[in-house]
Amino acid sequence: MSLFDDDFYSSRISRRKSRWVQEDSKKPLVLRSRSNWSKMRIALLSSTVSVAAAVLLFGAVFQFDRNESAGVKTVAVTPTSTSDPYEKTIHAAAAVRPTVVSVLNEQYAVSAAGGDDAEGKEEPKLQEAGVGSGVIFDKKDGKALIITNYHVIAGAVEVKVGMVDGTLRDATIVGSDQITDLAVLAIDDKGIDAVAELGDSSKLRNGEWVMAIGSPLGLDDSLAMGIVSKTKRIIPVSLNQDGNYDWEEEVIQVNAAINQGNSGGPLIDLNGKVVGINSMKIADVGVEGIGFAIPIDVAKPIVDTLIEYGKVKRPYLGVYTLDLDQYLAQQALSNQAPQDNLDPGTDDKGGKDDSSDDATEGSEEGNPMDGIAAGDTGLIVPEELKDGVIVLEAVGPSKEAGLQFNDLIVKLDDTPVRSTMELRKYLYGKKEIGDSIEVTFYRDGEKRTAKLELAEKEPDDE
Repeated sequence: MSLFDDDFYSSRISRRKSRWVQEDSKKPLVLRSRSNWSKMRIALLSSTVSVAAAVLLFGAVFQFDRNESAGVKTVAVTPTSTSDPYEKTIHAAAAVRPTVVSVLNEQYAVSAAGGDDAEGKEEPKLQEAGVGSGVIFDKKDGKALIITNYHVIAGAVEVKVGMVDGTLRDATIVGSDQITDLAVLAIDDKGIDAVAELGDSSKLRNGEWVMAIGSPLGLDDSLAMGIVSKTKRIIPVSLNQDGNYDWEEEVIQVNAAINQGNSGGPLIDLNGKVVGINSMKIADVGVEGIGFAIPIDVAKPIVDTLIEYGKVKRPYLGVYTLDLDQYLAQQALSNQAPQDNLDPGTDDKGGKDDSSDDATEGSEEGNPMDGIAAGDTGLIVPEELKDGVIVLEAVGPSKEAGLQFNDLIVKLDDTPVRSTMELRKYLYGKKEIGDSIEVTFYRDGEKRTAKLELAEKEPDDE
């Protein structure tokens, strides 16, 4: 199917016209004349009349097609209201732009003034810590609901939303989820007449035209266009932004320009439907046109859960971990370096950095290498093991089951676990809250097992 899928831009009409002319020219002449000149004149006149009739008929058919396609929805702002394909982007953007907002993350400013005297102290002030985007997708109970990214509102003391008309509104966080990088906000729906229509990302095709709308670098109401480079791409991510990949996300890869500030904004198709939530890009020297969006089919169930519970409920094992391969790599480096160059702040008995308060289950707390000494930590690793997950701290269900520091987890039930990412994927993909699980681990080089019941993470465990 051509992009220009209508009669005006196809070759069907020209073939039809040619066929009409040829068929008419082959009709036998029925008029008779007593002279050759008269026959020629009559033949010429007949051909002229036939061609004129064909032209008039073609004009009538074409005009009917145009009226039929252009007159059905002349008022609605949809791409189907025009037969001109070059107008599709304009109509699609016009349908969604009123629903796209800027999302302002406000946090307390860090005072640069030194000294502890009372006179030098000032009341902390809120300042803009970051700008992202969002899209209004629903209205209920006097509130307009907005989808955005978790990382857009992470750490916010207050969240404000910039409307397309330039006004600012206070927003509340309905729910957020770091794993999927999604969040839902709510604002007063007064004066909001339009909501975006959520599409079907499963119907996207490689090479399909899409548009990203948002506030890149704070430039609100910006449009960028490109194609779908890959409808489904699995990429590793570092949830704690520490360089260690501990989760994988399913995303749509696009070559539309996605920059800082586009995060949380909609990716739309040429029908003006939201097919993704712009999330990230690869930013590196020599890299251009590689952006990613969360498929709307993936986002929908998460959004529904956030609206209902304010979070995504997941089974909680209760371990803070470090991948064994990272530990072994650090050990290899430390064996090559003089002991004088070791960080004097590390704990030669191992452990974790208690100063961090942003730990997540199944992940490193802070920088795990700060909590593991470069020298002897007391961890005994069997020679045949190259992969596994080291327990830095056991809490909740794991602590109750007897797991402790330096235990080396290698299996959950009958599934091998080689990394924190695999531990998470098994827990979140295969288990539910309340399920029992068998953990296989090594302690002091000896293989052991423990059985426990998975719990729901409480706010105090965050």
